Amino acid sequence: MLALGASASVSAAPKVATPAGGLDQIDTVVVIYAENRSFDNLYGSFPGADGLKQASETSLKQLDRDGRVMAELPPIWDGLTAKGVAPPVIQAVTEHMPNRPFAIDDPKGLDTKLNVVTHDLWHRFYQNQMQIDGGKNDKFAAYADAGGLVMGHYDGRKLPMWKIARKYTLADHFFMGGFGGSFFNHFELICACAPSYPNADKSPAKDSISVVEADGAALKIADNSPVSALGGVPKFVKDGNLTPDFFAVNTMQPPYQPSANKPAPGGDPALADPSVATTLPPQTAETIGDLLSAKGVSWAWYSGAWAAALDGKGGAPVYFQFHHQPLNYFASFAPGTPARAEHLKDGGLGGAEFIKAIDQGRLPQVTFYKPQGNLNEHAGYADVKSGDQHLVDLIHHLEKSPQWKHMLVVVTYDENGGFWDHVAPPKADRWGPGTRIPAFIVSPYAKRGYVDHSTYDTTSILRFISHRFALPVLPGIKARDEALAANHSPALGDLTGALNLGGNKS
Repeated sequence: MLALGASASVSAAPKVATPAGGLDQIDTVVVIYAENRSFDNLYGSFPGADGLKQASETSLKQLDRDGRVMAELPPIWDGLTAKGVAPPVIQAVTEHMPNRPFAIDDPKGLDTKLNVVTHDLWHRFYQNQMQIDGGKNDKFAAYADAGGLVMGHYDGRKLPMWKIARKYTLADHFFMGGFGGSFFNHFELICACAPSYPNADKSPAKDSISVVEADGAALKIADNSPVSALGGVPKFVKDGNLTPDFFAVNTMQPPYQPSANKPAPGGDPALADPSVATTLPPQTAETIGDLLSAKGVSWAWYSGAWAAALDGKGGAPVYFQFHHQPLNYFASFAPGTPARAEHLKDGGLGGAEFIKAIDQGRLPQVTFYKPQGNLNEHAGYADVKSGDQHLVDLIHHLEKSPQWKHMLVVVTYDENGGFWDHVAPPKADRWGPGTRIPAFIVSPYAKRGYVDHSTYDTTSILRFISHRFALPVLPGIKARDEALAANHSPALGDLTGALNLGGNKS
């Protein structure tokens, strides 16, 4: 996959030509991007899917940092529930759990319901690779800050989206595009590229350069790190936001407001303070939006609570996450630019503005929607049930939309949130793919009641959009394809394996 800033420019082009293969029947593509759940965490018991019953006994047991099978799972450090949740599930209750997956909501066990906010987990670039352990997925508990919680899952039959999965298509071999967290995987969704910080060693971010092993995939362990996962959270020499060659792989803040970093004193109020170590410089590579605009295809990114965040009201209970708006990192969408005004839209509180556009039949041809924090299912500040119900509500509106008859909706998660999954990701380039995540294809053209076993990742969404609208191939996608082939990994699909394009099926 290409580093950001290394792609070629895109020249203007005439209106979209009708592509072959029946894709022209789809006029509107909607991508809904939730947060931080592995496939096994939510859909490990889905009928017909590659789930927990398909996991080998070896893959069910976690290894300690020395490579030996753990006698038990580590405790969930600081307890299962998020800080302030009452009644709390304290750490002592989670001690001495068997070394295998467990149901978080089991009435005979921890009995933590879907509407309870749980402890957050590490979901970072290097830790994800260390947990995957070459595809064995056996060191999630070894390299975690939440102990045994990594092995937790839910009874998915209680999920509001379960019925949607039964009605349409559930993809059970869909992987997050990049290793690690939300920040990095949002770039996967819009450009299939790694953001960069030029000359980081001479910048305010110089102390955020990670210290890694010679393989480039693992952090160097500190001398004072607990030897066993049962003894505590691992410690590293330097677990930063940047790679040694200055790519940003863990959360950094947008250079433009809204950002978690305030403007510089006396500086431009539309900018984030560039002297703060976590402010990423403006990015310049091509995005899928640039390609769509050059082709004359309408598109927009709707962020839930975007207007509230701009007004400084994006905190609790909304929990707007600044790094969930990836286009706000790009110079072409800087404050005051025509592209920003046209394409960066407010989804409204609770998605109200997005829903209004759905109901009025005025969605652009390609539409991205990011739920606000408390509705995105992210452990630590959101519960599963509220976000899942929000997804279902959106789908019900989309099914009634004037645009529905020629619509494709993809609902997926940005990354696994640190939760274990038993399926090995395909081996490709240094950036990913990472852990398996749930994905749904919802459309009049989706195969009904179908589990799609095709191999996909986040970039498969970009592949579909590119094929439908006859766009150039993003350099990062080309690089990933070459890496997959070099590693004898299966090619990634473009979602058409989930579709019946013989005619309108509404």
